[in-house]
Parts: sequence; structure tokens; C-alpha cells
Amino acid sequence: MKRIWTIGYEQATVPAVIDALVAAGVEVLADVRALPLSRRPGFSKTALAGAAQEAGMAYRHFRALGTPREGREAARKGDHAGLERVYAGQLELPEALAAAAELRDLAGEKRVALLCFCGDGRKCHRSLLHAAMLEDFEAVDLTV
Repeated sequence: MKRIWTIGYEQATVPAVIDALVAAGVEVLADVRALPLSRRPGFSKTALAGAAQEAGMAYRHFRALGTPREGREAARKGDHAGLERVYAGQLELPEALAAAAELRDLAGEKRVALLCFCGDGRKCHRSLLHAAMLEDFEAVDLTV
């Protein structure tokens, strides 16, 4: 069976995330945040891409697979139904469909991990992305 890994950095450091990815044999870090910025040091796009590359991983940002603002607000409030509704609409957009197809192809060839902020993948859009677009891949949630 094909696999895809997921990881969140909510309570983690960059070295801990990179170590978990390396231990899992991840080859490509797929950033699925709409906004690849972070208040947590080292998790903004440029710094994170550099850390991944230093560890021998490629970094790809899939902006169209991120959660729109309204969905992020719902997630912060613990409104999973609201997150699901907003994210389902996001995944219907042509740019999201194209990005998901590109991600599927990449995950079929390489060991790919989806990254976003949320520490618990079950409460995050990573699980919704998996269910909607990558259902034939086994999801392996990495914890840090």
C-alpha cells in the first residue's frame, strides 16, 4: 500500500520535526499551509525549506491545499464541522484540484510528509485532505 506521512509543529522545534521526518525516511516535505508563515521560530517558509534541504529533503509549498482564513478560525474555535465545510469548498477549486493531483503524483514516487501547524492530525485539515484526495494512501501521523 502507498503511504503518506503527516506532521504538525504546534508544540515542536524545527530540529524535532526534522528528526522525525528523517527517521521516517521522508524525501519531500509538502507544506500544506495557505500561509507559510509562523510565529514559531524556524517554521516560516524560507527557514523551514532550508532546514529540510540541509537534512537532505526537498521542500514544496502547496498553497492551494491550505485552509482558508475562515477554516483556520473555525479550527481555532474547535469547530471541526465548520473547518470541514470550509475546507471541502477549498478542495473544489481548480487550483486545489491541480495541486492535489500534483501531490498525488509526487507521493506515488517519493516518500512525502504533509506539514502544517496542528499537532493533532485528526483535528486538522491534513486528515480532511487525506480523506478527500489521498484516500488510497495509508496515512502515518508522525508525532514530535
